[in-house]
Amino acid sequence: MGGDRPDEFALIRQYFAPLASDPGSLGLTDDAAVLTPEAGLDLVLTKDMLAADIHFFAEDAPEAIAAKAIRVNLSDLAAKGARPRGYLMGLALPADWTEAWLERFCKGLAADQAAYDIQLLGGDTIRSGNGLQISITAIGEVEKGRTVRRSGARPGDALFVSGTIGDAAAGLEARLRPDFSRGHDLTESEELHILDRYLLPRPRTRLAPLVTRYASAALDVSDGLIADCTHMAKASAVDMTIDLDRVPFSSALQHLRVKAPQDFARCLNGGDDYEILASVPAEEATAFLLSAEVAGCPVVQIGRVESGNGAVRLTESGRPVTLGSQGGFRHF
Repeated sequence: MGGDRPDEFALIRQYFAPLASDPGSLGLTDDAAVLTPEAGLDLVLTKDMLAADIHFFAEDAPEAIAAKAIRVNLSDLAAKGARPRGYLMGLALPADWTEAWLERFCKGLAADQAAYDIQLLGGDTIRSGNGLQISITAIGEVEKGRTVRRSGARPGDALFVSGTIGDAAAGLEARLRPDFSRGHDLTESEELHILDRYLLPRPRTRLAPLVTRYASAALDVSDGLIADCTHMAKASAVDMTIDLDRVPFSSALQHLRVKAPQDFARCLNGGDDYEILASVPAEEATAFLLSAEVAGCPVVQIGRVESGNGAVRLTESGRPVTLGSQGGFRHF
């Protein structure tokens, strides 16, 4: 890595070993971690990669970049009903990295480890030829045989979603288009809200035990609400109907819905929401709704599951509606 910078082993000792408190990490002194799941539990593994100027901006605060890298993976675990256990991290540093930046990045990791009860288990650090890249493999635990997949939705189920939809995509628009907020008459608080939702996802980890208790299928809304509903519908071989009048929107998105329908449509299915989409049997719908409220992570019923082969239909004021942009986020 050149200059007076510490070598890889010094980096591990100084910055990463303090994050590795799980005994299975072996203090990052070996080439691999060793995990033994508790009796009666399955391990759930998920991986997300983030690249500078694609999933975040290179100039974002290092603490926020670290938090986003962890949280997008925690969202996947929550959708499976899994409790976080640990993670492996691959870090590709750009040529101009500094120790000051890395120290702040690790402080961000430490803060989220404490907040979400997850520990670093191992990983690798290399030089990047094309900007900062972060790859995290998160490991969770769930009661044996109770992992909730996207393929279990059944006709008659109710569709629920947590949080609000479209804010992160609106925040990205605001970052890319300096006149976005002013041009759409968003208030200062609305602008701050959408920018924060883009920068710092809120993984709904409190919903994880309720997902395993009540849901027939679940996933996190990362590619966009309609796109992810389509993923679930196709995997489950069912159709789904979404009532736009019931989808939860922040005041910023409600504002766009009236003032800028095209931008609203783009943000609705823009992705990066990291909310939980769950299909719940009708007889469990009320219990799921009330339990989520008690857990401090409210959900809203936005539609229903019907017989079919993977189609997703939208209604507004009881009538079918087609939005101008339904493609969702694409990785390539």
